[in-house]
Amino acid sequence: MPEQMSIAALCCSPVLAGPLPEAEAELLAAALKVLADPVRLRILGMVRQAPGRRARTVDLAADLGITQPTVTHHLGVLFDAGFLSRDRDGRQTWYAVAPDGFAAVRQLFAWEAVPVEVSLEA
Repeated sequence: MPEQMSIAALCCSPVLAGPLPEAEAELLAAALKVLADPVRLRILGMVRQAPGRRARTVDLAADLGITQPTVTHHLGVLFDAGFLSRDRDGRQTWYAVAPDGFAAVRQLFAWEAVPVEVSLEA
């Protein structure tokens, strides 16, 4: 069985400087789908702004006004996609934004970093 590639593995890859092979395009599309959820975007912002830049499910659920199982689902999706890291401290699980997970997405939209060929022929 082929090894599953992580979104973080695409960071700084020359593949983003030109047309994407199918596997990398599918990986980036899946990552963008994960981010295309309003609750997940709110969670990412709340975790990043939390004291120590980390948060627990119970705190996020209270602040978002949604149930803990729903928050746990979204945290799991973000973690599996590589956008969050987690650290267990006894019975508590703390989540933090994983910057490496955003590197490939950032690079995808960094148009100034991609060389552009200009033809002067008329």
